[in-house]
Amino acid sequence: MPQSIHTFRLDNGLSVVVETMPHVRSVAWTLLVQAGAATDPEGQGGAAQLLNGMIFRGAGERDARALSNALDELGVQRGGGVGTEYTTFSGSLLAEDFDDALAIYADVVRRPQLPAGELDAVRGLTLQSIQSLNDNPGQRLFNEFSKIYFPGPFGRSSLGEPDELQRIDHASLQADHATRYLPAGGVLSVAGGIEPERVLETARRLFGDWQGTPPALPQPQLRAEPLYQHIQQETAQTQIAIAYSSLPLGDPHYYHERLGLGVLSGSMASRLFTEVRIKRGLVYTVYASPRLHKGLALILGYAGTQPERAQETVDVMLAELARISEGVTEEELSRARTGLLSAMVMQGESSSARAGAMASDMFLIGRPRTLDDIRAAVESITLDGLNDYLTSHQPQNFTVITLGPAPVSV
Repeated sequence: MPQSIHTFRLDNGLSVVVETMPHVRSVAWTLLVQAGAATDPEGQGGAAQLLNGMIFRGAGERDARALSNALDELGVQRGGGVGTEYTTFSGSLLAEDFDDALAIYADVVRRPQLPAGELDAVRGLTLQSIQSLNDNPGQRLFNEFSKIYFPGPFGRSSLGEPDELQRIDHASLQADHATRYLPAGGVLSVAGGIEPERVLETARRLFGDWQGTPPALPQPQLRAEPLYQHIQQETAQTQIAIAYSSLPLGDPHYYHERLGLGVLSGSMASRLFTEVRIKRGLVYTVYASPRLHKGLALILGYAGTQPERAQETVDVMLAELARISEGVTEEELSRARTGLLSAMVMQGESSSARAGAMASDMFLIGRPRTLDDIRAAVESITLDGLNDYLTSHQPQNFTVITLGPAPVSV
């Protein structure tokens, strides 16, 4: 079925994207504001996380209980969270109740009460989340990975740092909200059984008088040389992360890179799964996935294994990541293409997935990709074209991070 995507921009800089899906009765939205961990005020790491918790403790004329009840009465399925570059607020419900639900979220984002008496409770929950990383080595590895791979503000943990969280007072949080929760550069993305004119009218009514531009994102500092770092922790398994730079969304060869990644880690027949798990039985889980940011991207591989098998696991993973430059077979390309297109079709049947994807696209490249655009790009890539690309773009400058009882040799 042909897609119908409409894009608007309000005078205040807020982009509005609508995809009408006539076959569904629900509607989903993602509201994106440029208030991620990378723009936390200096010395206040975790401020975005505190704001994200505080703004649901009352908004507009509703206290926390009334706010929660209002969303429950509308049947809103809620989501969202804090990322590196932005914070998102997402939800889904029956299309007939969209206007009422979005009005509540307008209060949440624009007019939170930020009750001073709730700050310690929200701070305590965030500190507990940080402490729980010691009980979840895989999550701790990913949390530490960003700090190591992106030195500087871009590598900040979305959870923040305990000592800096303790220093954030109520006045600082109010000032931070006024500085960062602003419309310019933000996105309202809506998908489902709803007409674009209705969404635009509602967006203008709820957000049209919202004004301001948030701070610019810091430029990430990329490491130009290979790096190995070990994080000491007495665990039953060694956690392994391997990363290298990739192509950002919008690059002419982006889908070449994605299909090559699909050969590496797109199915149970992928190279990483076959070589690391099936042939050698080194791990239960091994994969590589993309991480996309504005203007840059990376591939992040992961495996968890027994400490005595960590060295072999790292060696095999690095060998497979390097071997992709030797080219792939027609069978591997076909399997990777099918996997990518299948995931795309399933995403196209979910209004929530489409709302989230369009919001991300708007932030990263300034336009939403249609499923037809993606399909055409993927299907246009030939075996010779893919192998020519892979041969001339060998993965290099690996960042390898291990967490466990003993380091490995890289």
